[in-house]
Amino acid sequence: MMSESSSDACDLVMNYSAPERCAFVKRTPDCNMADGFINYLKLAFCLLPPNLTPLTITLCIIWLLVLFVILGLAASKFFCPNLSAISSTLHLSHNVAGVTFLALGNGAPDIFSAIAAISHPHTAGLAVGALFGAGIFVTTVVAGSVSLVKPFPVASRPFLRDVVFYMIAVFWTFLILYRGTTTLGETLGYMGLYVVYVLTVIISTYIYNRQKSSVTNGVQNVPHIPEFNSSYSSDEDDVPGLTDGTVQQEYESEYRPLLPYSESTSEILLSSLNPVDNRKWRRKPWTWRVLKVVKTPLEVLLLFCVPVVDPDKEDKNWRRPLNSLHLITSPLLCVLVFQSGAYGDFMIQGELPVWVLTLLLGMFLAAIVFCNTTNDHPPKYHPLFALLGFVVSAVLISAAASEVVSLLHMLGVVLSLSNTVLGLTLLAWGNSIGDCFSDITLARQGYPRMAIAACFGGIIFNMLFGVGLGCLVQMCATHAFVQFESQGLLTWILAGSLGLSLVLSFIIVPLSQFHLGQSYGIFLLIFYSIFLVIALLTEFGKIHT
Repeated sequence: MMSESSSDACDLVMNYSAPERCAFVKRTPDCNMADGFINYLKLAFCLLPPNLTPLTITLCIIWLLVLFVILGLAASKFFCPNLSAISSTLHLSHNVAGVTFLALGNGAPDIFSAIAAISHPHTAGLAVGALFGAGIFVTTVVAGSVSLVKPFPVASRPFLRDVVFYMIAVFWTFLILYRGTTTLGETLGYMGLYVVYVLTVIISTYIYNRQKSSVTNGVQNVPHIPEFNSSYSSDEDDVPGLTDGTVQQEYESEYRPLLPYSESTSEILLSSLNPVDNRKWRRKPWTWRVLKVVKTPLEVLLLFCVPVVDPDKEDKNWRRPLNSLHLITSPLLCVLVFQSGAYGDFMIQGELPVWVLTLLLGMFLAAIVFCNTTNDHPPKYHPLFALLGFVVSAVLISAAASEVVSLLHMLGVVLSLSNTVLGLTLLAWGNSIGDCFSDITLARQGYPRMAIAACFGGIIFNMLFGVGLGCLVQMCATHAFVQFESQGLLTWILAGSLGLSLVLSFIIVPLSQFHLGQSYGIFLLIFYSIFLVIALLTEFGKIHT
């Protein structure tokens, strides 16, 4: 990032007395925070009195949790399903779809957060801290929890392959940070490393399947045993996630009415906007119900604005009245949210606002679709709604990620914490908590190999594309090479700890004959605890050079 004079650094606001902080924020260009909808620094130092600072921090942390919920919902309920529908429409194999679309879907919050952070000089540390912090968290806490929940033998070649590629990515990132700059060619090569990884996954899986078929061709009546032979994404053939369509159809057929019944258009609209399944509600524990009540208003709002195509359902999730409304709400949401609403008030030739034109075009398209379709059968162009849902959810995730970065920057200023430590704690934990629960659940359901492979395979994509795309966006905006400000000793502790954890796993797992047991899980959890203590002691000046 381009360095700025210390007199213009917004981080110095806490050096002033409480009455002077508002004036400092207003006159300092670095405090503008144009990347978000809300200027949280002006909110903290100008709009609210200094004696309410604890209340301000509490409200901001609550709002941060809401943003994390929005990120999680948008990614899991809308972004990923639409990516799955697009890959199904394009007839991509699970290997290719997994290491491309699935990786993008699972890593969307991390990638958009990194892009948003790198685009601003004083929040680049958030990207470094979040990507390295999430890497350490997932490869130690999540992987250790999986090993504790379900000890198992790991697939040797895929495990070593993923760890080696991740070590290369970490070392390359370390070199970029050490030099403090990166060029366009190096950035493209950095992102190209993931292309090499994808090709390696596809080729190794192809070779493995050829070898397996040649061995089993001469053996008759041998029952098929699921093999977790590739990365987390290419194992989707053997997990319930890809067979849920059949299960879902059988499940729904049990509750299908015996006599023909057709819902009215208004009933279809209301049921489509209801995110609560009554049968599931009765089965779930009270903790799930409380969380569902909290998330329901956000889910209803997202259902109203973002279409979802489900290729596993018989009707592909076609909802005629709601999908017609999506042609109005989805483009309007994109216009109002894209780049934090920068185009919301844009006037065409000084007379017609862009949002009004978008609204009129959306109403025209919605009327055409509604009048030329039926409630029972999706139209031939229904897969295009998956593309629309993908774009809208991506814009929404990007906007929420920008808000998270701006809010964490403000908390760092108020609490006198560096962006790096905020990245490796709050941002890394927030973006990784979904991976943590999903991987542990997979392990409990009997798929620990897939869960452990996700720990190492998924974050390769997040690091290479999070930093790579962020640098490309910054180069396009400034037409200059990207320069990174030194974040001090903490950055090197981050990179060193992540590299050390990977090296130790690379050594310990083969020595354990690729059997991950409880001792390995306990070791990883202790390693993360030691790392976190050292990082926090470094942040508060107890450890220094």
